[in-house]
Amino acid sequence: MVLDPLVLAQDLIRCASVTPADAGAQAVLARALEGLGFTVTRLRFGEIENLFARIGTEGPHFCFAGHTDVVPSGDGNWRMGAFSGEVRDGVLYGRGACDMKGGIAAFVAAASEHLAGEPPRGSISLLITGDEEGPAVDGTVKVLEWMAANGQIPDFCLVGEPTNPTKLGEVIKVGRRGSVTMTLTVEGIQGHVAYPHRVDNPVHRLVRILAALTSAPIDAGSEFFEPSSIQVTSIDVGNTASNVVPARAKAVLNIRFNDRHRGAWLADWVRATAKRYAERFDLDVSISGESFLTSPGPAVDALKGAVAAATGVQPKLDTGGGTSDARFIAQYCPVAEFGLVGSTMHQVDECVPVSELRGLTEAYRAVLSAFLP
Repeated sequence: MVLDPLVLAQDLIRCASVTPADAGAQAVLARALEGLGFTVTRLRFGEIENLFARIGTEGPHFCFAGHTDVVPSGDGNWRMGAFSGEVRDGVLYGRGACDMKGGIAAFVAAASEHLAGEPPRGSISLLITGDEEGPAVDGTVKVLEWMAANGQIPDFCLVGEPTNPTKLGEVIKVGRRGSVTMTLTVEGIQGHVAYPHRVDNPVHRLVRILAALTSAPIDAGSEFFEPSSIQVTSIDVGNTASNVVPARAKAVLNIRFNDRHRGAWLADWVRATAKRYAERFDLDVSISGESFLTSPGPAVDALKGAVAAATGVQPKLDTGGGTSDARFIAQYCPVAEFGLVGSTMHQVDECVPVSELRGLTEAYRAVLSAFLP
């Protein structure tokens, strides 16, 4: 049985699976995969629905990772309903069409074509979460732990996030920057502005700390990564009086960092800098992901070759953009990302041309043939 990626994408889009709701999306996908002969395991952690499916028991084991959850439809009028899955003028509209129900549908359709021929070599699996657009606590992380405990870790994983800026085939992501968010609270002594000898102004201390942190680049980048970037996103003292020195001042900053750093090292750097200007402070640190890189080699070359053959475009290897669930998968196996053009993701009227959806299906089929000939 060969599946049509458009029909499956429409069925998935019509499930209003806004994080953390599933709204039947995983059941739609499970039925399609079971019809192809996959063994499907539904994995619920907390309130999140996840799915692992596999066909074949031998190696090599190729895994596709993605998510059925989507962001809210947002403010604004859609040409068609946000969850209608309607096609107009050759374009499929709906929340998730681009990010990333369209990508999931394309891969399942590609797998159906791959399986329709001679008995294939190796195994194909899918790791599909319902928690990528949310906190990402009960999704891919928990499924990977289950996979490791049950001997299901693949030899290579492809994440179907939208990676292409303007046309299919432009970009394969082989890594991502890490991200660490820090909240720095500097303590002072409150008092009247007219008596500076009686106060310790935490705002002055905080400004000096931030100036020291941002006065020079963190690094000059590395072979596959751009320079690390520190951005101050908030400064707050909660002070409504102009004649009062506040007791404390707080700043929030985020660092997107390359493979020359670890999140904890950057936290130590911020802490050491703060100590130069303040005796009393608190630093709260949240590392949402470390940087990672899947180094070029036979697997990445095979992926590049398959994408180029199917699309006629020579893809660039890239590590830019935000974070994705690939940051978790990289802790277990080599991983890369390739999917649709991402120009409309998270926007009103999110959409994908049907021709692009079918083009991605062909690219994924070529990838499967390269990894599982």
